[in-house]
Amino acid sequence: MTQNLSQSIEDYLKAIYEIADKDTRATTNQLAEYLKVTPASVTGMIKKLAITDPPLVEYQKHQGVVLTEDGEKIALETIRHHRLLELFLHQILEYPWDEVDEEAHRLEHVISEKFEERIANALGDPEYDPHGDPIPDKSLTLPATAATSLKELRPGQKAIIRRVRDTDPNLLRHLSGLGVIPNAKVEIKDYSEFDGNIHILVEGKSEIAVLGPRITEQIFVEIRY
Repeated sequence: MTQNLSQSIEDYLKAIYEIADKDTRATTNQLAEYLKVTPASVTGMIKKLAITDPPLVEYQKHQGVVLTEDGEKIALETIRHHRLLELFLHQILEYPWDEVDEEAHRLEHVISEKFEERIANALGDPEYDPHGDPIPDKSLTLPATAATSLKELRPGQKAIIRRVRDTDPNLLRHLSGLGVIPNAKVEIKDYSEFDGNIHILVEGKSEIAVLGPRITEQIFVEIRY
């Protein structure tokens, strides 16, 4: 399905999928910020995607954009490539988790379906990438993933980190140094009503880490109690 599409189109469809959900539509400004392009460029592209055969998006002026069924399939296929590549780079080639996103983005548009299948087989058909993001399976179905953000927890609660969505390499390196990575066990020690900062203790660490809401809203957990 993706063979005749440009890298730019695949990037747009993936971005719309990442930003929008069943209840909201991606806005021009959100896409411009996500893709680091001008709002005018976004408008031009989504108008183009809305009149392809078949249409890949549904677009209404001033009301944002959402993927059609065909557009969503392409987005999920691209995401599958990306996340399999991230895990391959991390697990087999031993890239740190803060370097895999950029490398995977370069490769996701060019690998064949045969190569994708071989990577998946070599990794044992994994369900999650190094950041805990779900990997669509061959039928493009996503496995279940944690939906509770660390931002929602309060003192006394304990949890297991399952997913870290932020792709900023500097932040990922910082979190790795704190031990805030998928499968780490944490306990909430304090919460500041003033600024939303959460104080956590990672199992195996002696020092308490303080994380702001911009970070904690990108970290998803499984509550232990």
